[in-house]
Amino acid sequence: MSVLHRMLTGHTVAVFNDMYVTHIRSVFREAVLVTSTVTAPGDSGALAPGASRRNHPLVTVVILCFGGMVAALMQSLVIPIQPELPQLLNTSSANASWVITATLLAAAVAMPIGGRLADMIGKRRVLVLSAVLLVAGSLAAALSTGLVLMLVGRVLQGLAMAFIPVGISMMREVTPPSMTATAVAAMSATLGVGGAIGLPLSAWIAQTYDWHMLFWVSTVLAGLILAAVLFVLPDGAPGVGGRIDVIGSIGLAVGLVATLVAVTKGNDWGWTSGSTLGLLIGGLAVLVAWGFFELRHADPLVDLRTSARPRVLITNIATVTIGFGMMAMMLCVPQIMEFPTATGFGLGKSMLEAGLWMMPGGIMMMIFAPVSSILIKKVGPAVTLAIGAFVVAAGYVLAFFLMDAAWKLSLASIVGTVGVAIAYAAMPTIIMTSVPQSETGAAIGLNALMRSLGTTICSAVAAAIISSKSVTMAGHVIPTQGAFETIFVVAAVAALLAGVIALMIPKPKVAEASE
Repeated sequence: MSVLHRMLTGHTVAVFNDMYVTHIRSVFREAVLVTSTVTAPGDSGALAPGASRRNHPLVTVVILCFGGMVAALMQSLVIPIQPELPQLLNTSSANASWVITATLLAAAVAMPIGGRLADMIGKRRVLVLSAVLLVAGSLAAALSTGLVLMLVGRVLQGLAMAFIPVGISMMREVTPPSMTATAVAAMSATLGVGGAIGLPLSAWIAQTYDWHMLFWVSTVLAGLILAAVLFVLPDGAPGVGGRIDVIGSIGLAVGLVATLVAVTKGNDWGWTSGSTLGLLIGGLAVLVAWGFFELRHADPLVDLRTSARPRVLITNIATVTIGFGMMAMMLCVPQIMEFPTATGFGLGKSMLEAGLWMMPGGIMMMIFAPVSSILIKKVGPAVTLAIGAFVVAAGYVLAFFLMDAAWKLSLASIVGTVGVAIAYAAMPTIIMTSVPQSETGAAIGLNALMRSLGTTICSAVAAAIISSKSVTMAGHVIPTQGAFETIFVVAAVAALLAGVIALMIPKPKVAEASE
């Protein structure tokens, strides 16, 4: 009890504030020092070999974070208009649902392949390609009046999600060592910031203007990213060369798409239907065959032997459960806020109001990025990952008991997203200290895929729980309060499991850390 008392005193708060400010100042000083020094190719300095084009770490971090935020924003862009998509695109509800699913599938395929390509030809080139895809996809969606062109645009936007893992892996090359953890934490946080800002922004645009304006705005933002990557971003380390594993890429794409379609559509099609079982079994079989092929390939798309290292493997397993735990908050809280008060638990908020209540959580993710960096340096990334997971679990416990007011749910969301910020910063840090630098892009891409897999599984589990705990009200089938409570409990358990798994991550070997 005395320890708890000291933690709550102003003295401890002051010490923590001093640590926080000192950390920020030290990072800023080193960044300024590196910024003022132009490193020629071959020179020894704070930056990794090959980072020779322009040396402006702070500017680089801002560009990469902005790019990651906009790429993440694409995921929540169509949520405000999702109920109207069948009418807007003159198609059925089943077909319109692919506007969401197509982006998810494309992103899942793009992240590991884009990461490997970045290791081969250089990360800046893949970032340019991702930005071009983001511009093209946004423009196609802005010009669309039917389903086909919209799906093309959404697929291209999904492929552009490779920007995020490649950008994170590039941090290792273009920032001084003392700045890397903070930079990675900041970019990891942009995933939440993009979604948090995107929801109210999209709702406001959709309510105020024609729905096409959503994609015209995203086109402009994507164009700004492309210009910044082309003219400001440093080159980074040169690629290691090699040939792209075409068969491995196709096998991974087929296996992932089949498996994820089965998982995302299983609740609609029926989990025992021939389509669901056929795609699920077929997709898993392809992935198993792909694994055997990759182990025998001289230059594989994903080095499974490196991925099987205990630190990498256990981190990726924890990432799946973290992804599961993170997604439940984004799925449940807006629905609870938007359901009418006649349900007995809904809060009767508009989409815009719900988005505004969710926004503080995303902003707190960015604010806590330096805190994540401090924890990583003080206790190590594995313990930091566990702390983040336990904080996420605490957020769900709060949500379970605080469903009766918007501000209370917002508070629970803030706690959960702070945990996500801490965990998201730790995961890529563990990966980057466990693999050779020549494989950083592919390894971070695979880790991002694991996170995406966790969110997809969470969506499927949540849909199944809602289907089993629904009632009919005024001719509409809606979930009960118990459905959301069950999801919160399941997500809390998943987050706790992630924390326990994280504590099992072994410390890095000297040989691994120095590669």
